[in-house]
This record gives sequence, structure tokens and C-alpha cells, in this order.
Amino acid sequence: MKRFAALFQALDQTTKTTAKVDALASYFSGAPEEDRLWTIALFSGRRPKRTVTVTKLREWAAEQAGIPLWLFEEAYPIVGDLAETIALVLPAPRQSAETSLSAQIAEIRDLALLEEDARRTAIQAAWDRYGPAERFVFNKLITGGFRLGVSQKLMTRALSRATGIEEPELAHRLMGDWTPDSVTFDSLILAPDPEADLSKPYPFYLAYQLDDPVESLGDPRDWMAEYKWDGIRGQVILRGGSHFTWSRGEELMTDRFPELASLVDFVPDGTVFDGELLAWDFSEEAPLSFNALQKRIGRKTVPKKLLVDAPVVLRAYDLLELGGKDMRAQPFVERRAELDVIMDALPEDLPLRSSPLLAFEDWQRLADQRAMARETGAEGVMLKRQDSPYRDGRKKGDWWKWKLDPLVIDAVMIYAQAGHGRRANLFTDFTFAVWSGNDLVPFTKAYSGLTDAEFREITAWVRKNTLERFGPVRAVKAAHVFEIAFEGIQESTRHKSGVALRFPRMSRWRKDKQVTEANTLDDLKAILAAYG
Repeated sequence: MKRFAALFQALDQTTKTTAKVDALASYFSGAPEEDRLWTIALFSGRRPKRTVTVTKLREWAAEQAGIPLWLFEEAYPIVGDLAETIALVLPAPRQSAETSLSAQIAEIRDLALLEEDARRTAIQAAWDRYGPAERFVFNKLITGGFRLGVSQKLMTRALSRATGIEEPELAHRLMGDWTPDSVTFDSLILAPDPEADLSKPYPFYLAYQLDDPVESLGDPRDWMAEYKWDGIRGQVILRGGSHFTWSRGEELMTDRFPELASLVDFVPDGTVFDGELLAWDFSEEAPLSFNALQKRIGRKTVPKKLLVDAPVVLRAYDLLELGGKDMRAQPFVERRAELDVIMDALPEDLPLRSSPLLAFEDWQRLADQRAMARETGAEGVMLKRQDSPYRDGRKKGDWWKWKLDPLVIDAVMIYAQAGHGRRANLFTDFTFAVWSGNDLVPFTKAYSGLTDAEFREITAWVRKNTLERFGPVRAVKAAHVFEIAFEGIQESTRHKSGVALRFPRMSRWRKDKQVTEANTLDDLKAILAAYG
């Protein structure tokens, strides 16, 4: 744990990418194999599940620190992080023991098998043998909140330096449904068996948002374009007579989309599609709203009624594997041509559709088609250079997303709540309302979009203008108007307003507007009628 805690501190204390890569590469070169494996797992989102409630941890920490619980509760929001608060209030350790990262994680996972008293004893014993740095990391692990400003891409770069294996190859090896229980460092990193996991997807290639004029991309003849669909990015893999569906977040979602199983009987084995999973209206041959798809996202099994009400198709726009051969190095125009050959040979009633290419002779023609995106159920257009390979991760140059401008509405802030972590002393989470007659009706929350200076300014105002307190939430005077930007809108029976927004954020603080000039609930419903 000392070695891993030292790594954690080194990563946490710098914002420089080179320094983080250096620290990780050094760790990977010297740590035991089991610890290296668990470090890779932690930095790729494979954290141990929480085995103790935060309520119990607070109680046990206050008990071991010899302070009343109320004092701990007062300290927590000031520090802003539970793991750090516990590490700070505990007395100096009375014991000393060297425990490896992998052994400590095994102990944490075993906590789930213990009765509450035994669980408390084990946790307090760990606190008593660790110094502040190791305690902090231990607390992060037991709360299931292990997160750090290190992307999987950066971790892969460091691992590449330590092992001599190329980054793209490592990125592929780290994909799939593996855990430290199912692999070793050797079988995952050094000598993987390509047949061991037929479900393994490829790293997703991600596009950057196009903020410059589209003309900056040069000759339009070098590019291909299609609509950017509003669904779930996914890969559908057909290998070994089985099918597997992966989301971009590396979540295996095969059971949630059982209709895709029919592809096994018609698509050649050894095929991998990249595309968008969409709820589909087969009578109109058009996508349903994201709201229809969302009803299926959180389910492990899908009832028959939902299969009928919100059937799913994969709108394929790239071909990553054909006949078991990795196609990613081939130019996009060639991969797309192979995809079209496959699609032309398939029955029309399969849950598979290609993403039509947009014909354009100049940038103005493409801009005109982009303007029609919402009418087709899309968010904008995707631009892909014809000669581009399929890369891994987010890389500039070859793929761009040219999204429509967001929908906006002016709303009044009526509630405020403090943030977490470095924002624990600032009010950053707000509830907004629109007018319905003479009443303000809450309709959304937002917590991003302002500058640090604006967050400090509104925090000072909230502290002076609080009307009531409801736990951590403060009701404030209706005095400030904010422009709320959002990507979509849908009906909602759970909200008093009757609507729910997709990806709401504060795009402007409208200091130029009076509260009476904010939008109305009728305005929201008009947007719903037009775009919902």
C-alpha cells in the first residue's frame, strides 16, 4: 500500500501529463505483478464494490477519533471529501504493517462476508496500521469512490513505456469483460490469447467537436458525412457463433438488446460493427426519441411489452472486423464500402440499418443538411476524412462532430446547494424555474457552465439571500436569470413541470434580464412539441 499510496500522491499533486506518465511508468516497472494488475483495473474503472455504507464509516471514524459525531459532520463539508476527512481526524497509527495493494483489496472485498461488528473491527484495525496517505487511499477504496485525474489513455501510455508494447495494441488488450480475478498480468498484457475472449471489443474512436468554420477542413471532396444519431454508441460483435453488444463505456449490454441475436444467422462470423443503438419505429423507418431508448438502458432483462414499444436497431456506420480480420488500418472509404456490401446482402427486417451518407458538393450544401438534423432525429452531422484509419481514443484531425447549437431557455434560480471536493465551499448546484402564471415552476437542475469567478460571485450572493434551508439545500430570492442550454427535451411524469431536459447546463448568466423576463412553462411545452 505504501508504494501505491506514494503513486496516488504523486499523481494527485501534479497537473503535468509528463510527470504523471513518469510516475506511472516507474510504478509499473517495479511493483509486484498482482499490484500492477489491480492498478490497471482501478485506472480503467474496475473498482471493488462498496462494502460499507458511508453512514457507518462516519460513525466508526468519529468513534476511533474520540470525537462526537456532530463534530465530524461539521468537518466533512468543510473538507469536502469523506476519505480525506476520515484520514485527517483519526489519531496517529499505533501499529505498523506492510500490506500489498492486492492483499488490501482482497481484505476489502471480504468485508461483505462479515457481520457488522467484525466489519467495524477490520476497518478500524486497517486505519490503525496506516499513516495518513495510506489511510486516504484505503478510504477511497472502501467507499468505492476511487477516482483520480488520470485517464485510461494516459495510464496506457505509461504502461506502454514500461512494457515496450505499442499504445494501440495495449488499448485493445485492455478492452473487454475482464477482472483481476479472471486474468493475470501476463495473460492480459504480455502474452494475451486472441481466442480467450471472443467478446473483446475494439477501443472506440472518438471525434472532437468542430468549433471552427467548416471551411477550415479544406476540400470537401476529401470528406464523407452522415448524421450524428442520438442513441447509444456501441459495437456489435459476431464471433464464434455468438453475438456481443458493448457500449462506449465498456459495458457489456448483450442481454439488454436481445433482438440483435438474430444477426448471428445472417451476418458472416468474425464481423464487428461500430454504430449507434437506437429505439426504432419500423413502420416509419425512423428513430424514436432517446426517451424511448432510455427506458431500456438501466434494465438487465427487458419485458416483452418494452421490446414491442421500443424495439432497437443498430445503425451501423463503420466496419472494424470482417472475416476475423482487423479492418481498422484501412481507409474509412474502403471500410464503408465493405460495410455497404454486407448490408446489401441482408434481409430488410433485421434490426440493423446502415447510416446513410450525405451527398454534398460543397460546404454550404452540408450546412443545409445539418440544419435539418433535428427533423430526422439527429443531433448534427459527423465528418470523417475519406482516408482516415479507425484510431483509438480521441484524436484530432480525421473525425469531427458538427453538432447543432443547443436549445436554450431563460430561467430563474430558486434553490442552491454546495458542491463537492474542491467546490465544497461554493454553491454550484442550482435548481431553475419558469413562470406559470404568477408562479415559478421548477423544471431542471444544472451545475456546470459558469466560470470559477462567477461561482464565487453567486456563492456570496446566496449566503446573503437565503430564505429557507432544507438540509444542504437553500431556497433563495428569485432574483437571477440564467440561460439554460440543453440537447433534448421529453415529457416526464416525475417532474412538476411535466418535462425533463437532456444535458442541461448554464450557458449564460443573464444579468441583463429581469426575473419577469424569464421564459414560461408554455414556452417549454412549445419546445417539447417541436423537438420532443
